[in-house]
Order: sequence, then C-alpha cells, then structure tokens
Amino acid sequence: MLTGGGTGGHLAIVRAVAEALAAMGHTPGYIGSQSGQDRQWFDNSPLFDKTLFLPTRGVVNRRGLGRASALWEMAKAVRQADRQMKAWQTRAVLGVGGFSAAPATLAAALGRAPLFIHEQNAVPGTLNRLLKPFAKAFFSAYTGDRVPYPVSLRYFQTARTRRRLERVIFLGGSQGARAINDLALALAPRLLKEGIAVSHQTGRADYERVKEAYESAGIVVEIFAFDANLHEKIARADFAVSRAGASTLWELTANRLPTFFVPYPYAAGDHQYHNARYLAERGAAWVAREHEIDKAMLLEAMASNLQKVSEKMAGLIAPGGAEEIAKRLVET
Repeated sequence: MLTGGGTGGHLAIVRAVAEALAAMGHTPGYIGSQSGQDRQWFDNSPLFDKTLFLPTRGVVNRRGLGRASALWEMAKAVRQADRQMKAWQTRAVLGVGGFSAAPATLAAALGRAPLFIHEQNAVPGTLNRLLKPFAKAFFSAYTGDRVPYPVSLRYFQTARTRRRLERVIFLGGSQGARAINDLALALAPRLLKEGIAVSHQTGRADYERVKEAYESAGIVVEIFAFDANLHEKIARADFAVSRAGASTLWELTANRLPTFFVPYPYAAGDHQYHNARYLAERGAAWVAREHEIDKAMLLEAMASNLQKVSEKMAGLIAPGGAEEIAKRLVET
C-alpha cells in the first residue's frame, strides 16, 4: 500500500515507486485524501488496483476548533484505513508524507502492517518525524537509510549536459508562484532580445494575469498553467528558475538542468531553502530567498559555466531509488 500526497511533490514519489512495482509485476493499492491533488493524479489510475480517498485535512497549521475538527476527521479516517487495509490483506505500507499519509501510516504504526517511510525533504516533516521510531526503514536522499531520490526514469532518459543557453524555463509548480511569475515577466524581454526562448509554467491561479501581461507587452513565450508532460519541456530547456520542492528539485537534478532555486518562503521548517542549499553547497545549483532575488542575480547565473553545474548535478543522483524502495517493500 502506497500512501501520501496532498501536493505534487509527494505524489511524484508515489508514482515513481508504483511504476517501479509495475515493472516488477506488482500492482499496489493507494490510500490518499479527498483534498489536495490526490484524486487528480490517481483516481482510476492503472498503476493501482485499489484506491481509497478519505475526507482528511491538514492538522499542523490549524488552531482551536479547526484543529479539533481535523483531528476528529483524522481519527475516523485511521479506523477506515485500518479496516480497508485488513480487507485488502496489506503486507507493507510506504508513506511519503503529507496529511494524506496520516490514516494509513498511523494504522500501520498501530500494528496493521510493516511501515516504511520516505522523507523527501532535508528537514523531515512532522508526520514522518513522529512515526520514524515505528518504521521498519526510513528512506532519505539526505540522511538515515539513504537511497537515491525516487525520480521517474523519464527524467534520466532525457538527461543531457547543458553547454549553451538557448531556452529558459520558469517553474512555479502547478499552483503557481507569483514571485517567479513576476521575475519571468521582467526578464522575458531581455532574454528574447538575446535570442533565448522562454517557457513559463504559471500555475492555474495566475495564468490569466500573466498571459494578459505578455500579450499587452507584445511578447511571445511558451506559456502554460499545467502540463502532464512537463518532463518534455524540462528536457528542452537549458536553465530553470524554480521553487525548491523536493521532487521538482531532484527531477531537475536527474535531468541535469542548471537551476536557480527561489524557495517558497512559508514552507514548513523552511524545508525548500534547505533542499536547495544541499545542492548549492555542492556547486550544483543557485539559491536565493524570495526577498533577495533580482534580475541581476539571475542573469549572472545564466551567464556562468552551465556545463560545470550540469556535470555536478549528474554526480548527485542516479537511477534506482524507486526500484530499491519497491524491492524492499516486496521482500517484506
């Protein structure tokens, strides 16, 4: 049983491990939430033979009656997950974090099935930190039972060493990032004037505003809110400006795409900044906080030795993380 989600970062890990299990001839189940992006990713997915989406919400950032209500919903969801896991004869549970993981991982910790945890960030999330003592293995690209980050093979298959700057891609995630969108709007005229193409993922919420701004300025770029085949656009780019959610960070690393990370400033435990610092300290990325970033910083990074950075990225990740986790689950 694979569980966890809410955000694309968590769900990307679930998908990578499910794909690895499928290659081994196994079809897992999935337990997620009715909130977040879980259903969008996995409802009726051929990767899973059984799915369950529970009415859960995040607890950590709630207060008072809101927290009490969320905890009561969670308690009911744990009981429901436990019943379903018993009916489905669950042999092992992999939790990847996020509030979507709580029901199944708590049921596993209470004795329903062996629990495995994958922590995607350099700073562990609250749920994973609490359940770590109950886990049979705690996988991480940073500490503990270290495995390569479970990235879909498609990012390795299209990887290449970047040598020249011909296309920049701006990535704010499926939900968008206004700060990155504004940077793209400010830089696009300069980049296009120098013959550098621009791709821009705006996120759904900010798509119309950004689209109208480009049209008003008479600027033609590749603009989109969301793309299920984002890996193809990443493969065509030579430089990225991106948030630093763990899955996005390691996908870009697997593809060897030099990236300037602008972490989300309100991420729990400031984990996006620490994720990006891990690469930057190894000469494999750039990072600056949102209030520090400006056009000059980005242009300086774009003019640097991209080949050197791209080659550094290649040395930090290898295929096989998802396969190793899948193997451990099957052998339980």
